[in-house]
Amino acid sequence: MLYWWSKFVLIGPLLRLYCRPTIEGVEHVPERGGAILASNHLAVADSFLLPLQLKRRMTFLAKSEYFTEAGLKGFVKKQFFTGVGQVPVDRSGGNAAQAAMDTAVRLLREGNLLGIYPEGTRSPDGRLYKGKTGVARMALEASVPVIPVAMIGTDKVNPIGSTLWRPGHVHVKIGEPLDFSRYEGMAGDRFIERSMTDEIMYSLMELSGQTYVDLYAASVKEKAERDRKAA
Repeated sequence: MLYWWSKFVLIGPLLRLYCRPTIEGVEHVPERGGAILASNHLAVADSFLLPLQLKRRMTFLAKSEYFTEAGLKGFVKKQFFTGVGQVPVDRSGGNAAQAAMDTAVRLLREGNLLGIYPEGTRSPDGRLYKGKTGVARMALEASVPVIPVAMIGTDKVNPIGSTLWRPGHVHVKIGEPLDFSRYEGMAGDRFIERSMTDEIMYSLMELSGQTYVDLYAASVKEKAERDRKAA
C-alpha cells in the first residue's frame, strides 16, 4: 500500500512536476510475470523515476543498512525505502553475493519486475561501464527475459554529490526484451554469462547513446579515490 501512496500521492506528483519524465517503449514491459529491467545507472534518481513511469510495481535490491538504522531517522528511512519498492539484502560476510542472488531469483520466480543495475554502481562520469555477470545468472536461474532500459537526464536533475535535485527533463527508453532461453540450464558457465552480460550492455549503449568503457565502474572509482588521497 505504501508503494502506491508514495507513487501517486506522497512523492510521484512532485517528481512529475520537477523532472517532467517521459517514456518510450513501455509496451516492451510484460503485463504479468517475472522480468529483469536492466538499466544504466547515472544517479540515485534512477530508482525513483523508472518505477514512476511504469504501471506495474517494481522491486530493487538494496543494502540492508538502509533498513536497520536506529532511531526516528532510521524508522523513516526504512518506511521510505520499503515504500518505493526496495528489498533489503545483507551484503556483509562471505555469503552476501549468494544471498542477493537467492533473493533476486525468488522475486523473479514469484512473478515480480526486478530492477537491476548491471554496472553495480553509479557511473562516475556519465559513461557506460562494464556489466557484472550477476544479471545473467539471475535471468538463467529464474528463466526470465532481460529488458534493457536507458535512463537519460537523471544525472542532470540529480548530479553526483548533490543534496537537492534540480528541475529538468528525464527520458526513459525501454528496449525490446532480450531472450536468453537458448542458454537454458547453463547458469554458472562464466563464458555464457559474460557473453549474455556483454549483449545486455551493448543494448544499453545503443539505447542510451553513452560511450562504453570496458572497465568496472567500481574499479574506476577506487582508483580515483586513491589518486585523490595521494594528491
